[in-house]
Amino acid sequence: MSNRILEVEDLSVEFSTYGGDVKAVRGVSFGVTRGETLAIVGESGCGKSVTVQAIMGIIPMPPGRITGGSAKLDGNELLGLSAKEANQFRGIQIGMIFQDPMTSLNPTMRIGDQIAETLVVHRHKTYAEASRQAIDLLEKTHIPEAAKRVKQYPFEFSGGMLQRAMIAQSLACNPSILIADEPTTALDVTIQAQILELMCELQRTENMSIILITHDLAVVARMANEVAVMYAGQIVESGSVEDIFYESSHPYTLGLKSAMPSNTGDRDKKLTPIIGSPPDLFPPPQGCGYFARCPYAMRMCEDRQPVNFSVQGSEDHYARCWLQHEAAPAVAEVSQNSQDQSHAG
Repeated sequence: MSNRILEVEDLSVEFSTYGGDVKAVRGVSFGVTRGETLAIVGESGCGKSVTVQAIMGIIPMPPGRITGGSAKLDGNELLGLSAKEANQFRGIQIGMIFQDPMTSLNPTMRIGDQIAETLVVHRHKTYAEASRQAIDLLEKTHIPEAAKRVKQYPFEFSGGMLQRAMIAQSLACNPSILIADEPTTALDVTIQAQILELMCELQRTENMSIILITHDLAVVARMANEVAVMYAGQIVESGSVEDIFYESSHPYTLGLKSAMPSNTGDRDKKLTPIIGSPPDLFPPPQGCGYFARCPYAMRMCEDRQPVNFSVQGSEDHYARCWLQHEAAPAVAEVSQNSQDQSHAG
């Protein structure tokens, strides 16, 4: 598919711990379209960050290890590369904004030096050239008085400015893909809106693809073209943003939407949380990972792993759920007996 810049197929990642092997990512597949945004959503611990860290080659090994799959950037395999080989694409073709800029930036180095270092290492600029470009990058991310700010340390920046500095650093080498791992989690709502608008603006001007890691469906609705919903180390539903929001097919996606506040003004409407906790992945469940929490669970869901079904009416909409099987009852019919079935042996 020529319009796909990144193709990930059947990626699996494990971690060795004192309690056994944690199967953190289990057969994940997705593609990133040129110039568009893919959002990967789900609860904390579902494997979102581990997936992109495996692609970037920044998982510590040991205890982590990639046990299967492939990730190809413009046809070139990224998994299994040495550190030297990985540095040929990290920061150059793929940039990454980490979750907490306060801990990701070096507190002992000036902001400008940290941005310039990327250009010196990857683009072989002189320090003077890189320093001038660092000022330009801070200006591009709308940081005021950029010439002054490059001489300051991270502790002198606010949370929103630190995130902008991280974006500037990740854009230094004009990457084709920008990975944003929870880029607005630690920011107040006003700064969140500014950062999201900045990312949209940079995507238009730089023609970048974006992989957005988040648990905030409101951010997804604003930013994404395509969405992959993760649960228990697997992608349980994927499709266009319209498919996921208006034609949701997996019970987990429906649960996430029910737990999300709306702006309709209906004060009597109550949020419906998803009861229970994600499953233990020491090993993972034999059947569907969502079985214990699913209001529509059937007996077969407990011990038979669902396949990735194509949702009727859409070419690129898939859901990993037995309810999509042609012989499955309608959701309304299943829900009448869900409590008895979810606890059936």
